[in-house]
Amino acid sequence: MDRIVIAGASGFIGTYLARAFRAEGAIVSLIGRDGPDARWRDTAAITDVLDGSNLLINLAGKSVNCRYTTANRDEIRRSRVDTTNELARAIRDCEDPPELWINSSTATIYRHAEDRPMTESTGELGDGFSVGVARAWEESFFAGDLPRTRRVALRMAIVLGDGSALSALIRLARFGLGGPQLDGRWFSTRRRVESGTFHEKRASGGRQRFSWIHIADVAGIIRFLREHPEIVGVVNASAPGVTDNVSLMKTLRGVLGVRFGLPAFRWMLELGSSVIHTETELVLKSRWVAPERLRDAGYRFRHPTLEPALLEIVAARR
Repeated sequence: MDRIVIAGASGFIGTYLARAFRAEGAIVSLIGRDGPDARWRDTAAITDVLDGSNLLINLAGKSVNCRYTTANRDEIRRSRVDTTNELARAIRDCEDPPELWINSSTATIYRHAEDRPMTESTGELGDGFSVGVARAWEESFFAGDLPRTRRVALRMAIVLGDGSALSALIRLARFGLGGPQLDGRWFSTRRRVESGTFHEKRASGGRQRFSWIHIADVAGIIRFLREHPEIVGVVNASAPGVTDNVSLMKTLRGVLGVRFGLPAFRWMLELGSSVIHTETELVLKSRWVAPERLRDAGYRFRHPTLEPALLEIVAARR
């Protein structure tokens, strides 16, 4: 019987994966703050859950959809690095450790890219708070020796599906606010610059790239990685059909049947993000990521282009 353990499974991605793998007949155990099968900081219980399992998927981490206050920055980093370290300790204590450990990472680790796609072999890492967290996360994941467990860090682009961050964009579009999110100049503070949380103006006219992946392909990639033991290290999980912000919002309006959408300028985004407690970096950074390793290994995306993916998601919501 296939035994899969998902850590941090309470969110959109974890819930989807647990349901999908159980539908295939797997026994799925969950690790989280509230269990149900093991809780963080109870390493012995985590070891018991992992011992004899076939696959560990770690998605743990506080959402970055928040204001980057000192407390939130500390929790974003701790919730990724500390949980990853605890899983590594538990695996070392297993008599029969999982064969494969897939750890969530993020495509945000790459620099703001408008000139070319970032691949695993030629991509350039960026700087700032979010990149620093991603670097620390991957460093903790690959630290130490786990001779019987293969490790893959999945650098995921924005994941689209029913219940994802797409829900907020759909609401904006239906209220007539589904135009592009436009970068511009904005005043900085010493605190934000020193903490690496200030977004410098870069892309013009809503041309920041938008790399994405459908939730069904996240599950598909996990299945593919299980079938390809030669793949280790970092893997970009991003659909080949990258778009930009203008095209994203235009395509979304078309799928929803909305005829127009007002643009959002930088000053609007800054004021609005303060009200809803988030950061403008999430929509203004240009993320251009290419799935080089998956393509070379022969993975076939179920949703390689944006419009059919959005059509399926919107139809499912209806």
